[in-house]
Amino acid sequence: MNTPQQLLDRLDAIGLSLQHSGHALALLGLGSVGIERDRLDVYSDLDFFAVVEAGFKPQYLDSLDWLSAIAPIAYQFRNTVDGFKVLFDDGIFCEFAVFEPAELRAIPFAQGRIVWQHPAFDAALAQPEWVAPQATAPAAEWLVGEALTNLYVGLGRYRRGEKLSALRFIQQYAVDHVLALAARLEQATAAHPDRFVVERRYEQRFPGMAAQLPTMLQGYDRSCASALAILEFLERYFAVNPAMAQTIRTLLPEPSQG
Repeated sequence: MNTPQQLLDRLDAIGLSLQHSGHALALLGLGSVGIERDRLDVYSDLDFFAVVEAGFKPQYLDSLDWLSAIAPIAYQFRNTVDGFKVLFDDGIFCEFAVFEPAELRAIPFAQGRIVWQHPAFDAALAQPEWVAPQATAPAAEWLVGEALTNLYVGLGRYRRGEKLSALRFIQQYAVDHVLALAARLEQATAAHPDRFVVERRYEQRFPGMAAQLPTMLQGYDRSCASALAILEFLERYFAVNPAMAQTIRTLLPEPSQG
């Protein structure tokens, strides 16, 4: 494991490498190496944007010499058209993208920290301009209804022998709706929310709700027990249609059969 300081030092080294590369404009640290450094720990990786001059993006993507010059790369994988996931041979893991300035105005990202910048770089670009359309939070009734019908379909798949599909419907789709209900039951803590991924830091943000998740996520052969736990949770905190609840229970095996 690498210490937080080693991770920050590597990010600084990447900034210096970009500075000497000829056509880079800035390095933006994101996430735990961005403006949320209070949550940086030995399990963190380096998330960053390299911003380069217009017309030079392919050069920085086609060759990662600007990274391998810092330390040998053990593994690299181009996971998007804009960037890579990279593992240095000393165990530091990076996920990054390369953008030209005009592109930053049109993509969603959390606010970044400028690690290095060329004098010609417009620092305002580190502030995301793209704003997602304001979404209306789903009503609790809708979330409960979706969760119940996910349980019903999933248990039918389980009884048919489709255990993988059952797991998805019960322990993924239904649980996703349960997660969305958490804010109706528990005040979120001050832990950093992730605007793109609800499960990030969920245990820190909703500790009471998180404590109930093990019974809802019991694994491949325990979808029925997981479904019962989800149903009982919904009945405990929300209005559940009795006919639908009873129908779901008719699909459940005896407790000893899981």
